[in-house]
Amino acid sequence: MSTLTENPRTEFNLAIVGAGPRGTSVVERLAALAQKLGESAVHVRVTVFDPYRPGSGHVWSPQQSPNFLMNTPASFPTVAPERTAQEIGLSFRQFAAARGDGKQMSEAHAAQLRAVTDGTYPSRALYGEYLEHVYDRSVQALNSHPNFEVQHIPAEVVAVRPLTSGYQLEYRKAEQKRGSETALVVDSVVLALGHQSAELNPWQKQLQRSAQNAGATYMPPSVPADLDYSQFAAGEPALMRGLGLNFFDGMAELTIGRGGFFRETAGEPGHRFEYVASGREPELIVASRRGTPYWGKPVVDQFIPAEITLHYFDADELTGRLAEARAGNPDAALIFSRHIWPSLHRDILLAYYRQCAVVCSEHWDISLEDFLAGLEEILDAEHHEGNQVWLGKLREYIAQFPQLAWLDVPALARPFDQHGFGSSEEYQEAVRAYLEDNAVHSAAGLDDPLSRAIMTMNLGRMVIKDLVANGVLDEQSRIEEVQAHFEPLVEGLSSGPPLERIEQLLALSRAGLVTFVGPEPEFSFDEVNGQFTAASPWVDSEVHTASILCEAMMPANRVKQNNTELMVQLLADHVARVHSWNNAEGDTLPGSGFDVVGEPYRLVNAEGLAHRGIFVLGLQLSSFQWGTAIAAQAGDITNPAARTLKDAQLVVNEIARMVGLPYNDLQLGMSSAG
Repeated sequence: MSTLTENPRTEFNLAIVGAGPRGTSVVERLAALAQKLGESAVHVRVTVFDPYRPGSGHVWSPQQSPNFLMNTPASFPTVAPERTAQEIGLSFRQFAAARGDGKQMSEAHAAQLRAVTDGTYPSRALYGEYLEHVYDRSVQALNSHPNFEVQHIPAEVVAVRPLTSGYQLEYRKAEQKRGSETALVVDSVVLALGHQSAELNPWQKQLQRSAQNAGATYMPPSVPADLDYSQFAAGEPALMRGLGLNFFDGMAELTIGRGGFFRETAGEPGHRFEYVASGREPELIVASRRGTPYWGKPVVDQFIPAEITLHYFDADELTGRLAEARAGNPDAALIFSRHIWPSLHRDILLAYYRQCAVVCSEHWDISLEDFLAGLEEILDAEHHEGNQVWLGKLREYIAQFPQLAWLDVPALARPFDQHGFGSSEEYQEAVRAYLEDNAVHSAAGLDDPLSRAIMTMNLGRMVIKDLVANGVLDEQSRIEEVQAHFEPLVEGLSSGPPLERIEQLLALSRAGLVTFVGPEPEFSFDEVNGQFTAASPWVDSEVHTASILCEAMMPANRVKQNNTELMVQLLADHVARVHSWNNAEGDTLPGSGFDVVGEPYRLVNAEGLAHRGIFVLGLQLSSFQWGTAIAAQAGDITNPAARTLKDAQLVVNEIARMVGLPYNDLQLGMSSAG
């Protein structure tokens, strides 16, 4: 192993491990710092490590299939504050409006970019072009400053070892063999690792072993662009487990990617497309726990339109009351079921029935104003400790209006709960009816009551994410209530694909190229026939079989399961530890992410001590941030939906403090970062 000499203190060496969206945000924020600095006495050397092209990293490569779409509209995502003058950074919306802001790209991507509007769901490849542009511009700005220098090393970091002063990184390039790693000593490390490979769970391992022994094909969870789709044989059945975004990526690649196309035949929602097959498609047999895909997004230009607001769920009021409670009890925290859900539930139903009234009130004997007054009187009422009493009162009130149905919000997560089907054909018809209903509601956008309710819930999710990140939510409540119950509800309704994908899925179902297994599917391997099997206890049909099973999902985001060399080394050498928490019975349970402390998030070692110079961003913060996002929302950097930008800014502020740069005098804080 060769080791480089530690730099003198007139230099500050920073390593950024991972150059996807979060690593790019750190580089851009460093460039924003450099733009405000004159020449100083300290030279800052930044080394970026990523085996992939920096900016786009692994997941967002511009070379991947154009069939893989983002699930946020173009108006939403950014890795930098919106450009207001001549700043380096810009949002993706600004990048599209500037027709690439001078970036050279293929004509195909340039044409796609010209077609982007606020409500467009761009390809991940196109977003990768944007990420690379922000990274390149930021590096150019840093390298042109006399006190900054950036280099990218296309290598995998396999170890981070604390020294008496600083840290030693060991890295290996693709052409290097194990044991021939190179070392670099740095003063500080930013871990922006993104998605990591992970060990399979015991049942997945058993399926994999059975498949290997029988010559069948098991495809474990992975990034969609990494899958070898040639393993799906034309005309043959193929099982896919998971009906989230990875499924829709695979669906598109195995249809459009094989020469088929969707012909628009009608403007009626739910019946837009007819699929024209190429004959090279497999027959997809698909399943998920709820039995249906995630709900297709409402057709609106903004991720959460300005018309969607929260009236009852007031985070500032809750945190103010909590601060008072902590004066007497420092361990006081918010409980989701007690302090948050009753208020958010009110907001969801208020949004729903207000819009119902707009649609239906002309057929009522009561005026719109009187209906809304009665609705708000019930929602406004205080019930001391009985914070759910209002729900029964509201149900009674709604029952007076025959045109209105009761919106059972929790049941939206289980569309076929306790519902049995006598045949597979019956179930296919039920799912198609569900998807057609999805199309009708989502196509109406803000005019639709259910779409307004869903977007209100999504806005509530953004606020809850901020409460979690601020450490005011009880940890057991976060894990057992938010993540176990609320997350499946809000993810299933708010994190789905663009509506176009739902319309395409309907066309494929009608063409017989997609078959739905049913809720709570059971997968196994038939050793006699050498095939995978899948069946639902709620659908009375023959067992589905196939010689290939694809896990249409990302690898598990749990640091104890992640099996990359770096993740294993950090835990094995006690450089890091898994966050743990105690339940009401006093049991200590492992969390999903690293243990960190403070803001910026410093990594905590096995002895419980925080590293002075190792910072963590992104997915490995899952024990402290619920639902870590792939991007920030463009606009105000103080918005809860811009958390990834805030985290990057705080890291850069702390690095500036460590280097001795006058970042406070330059007002580089959150108020000026946007």
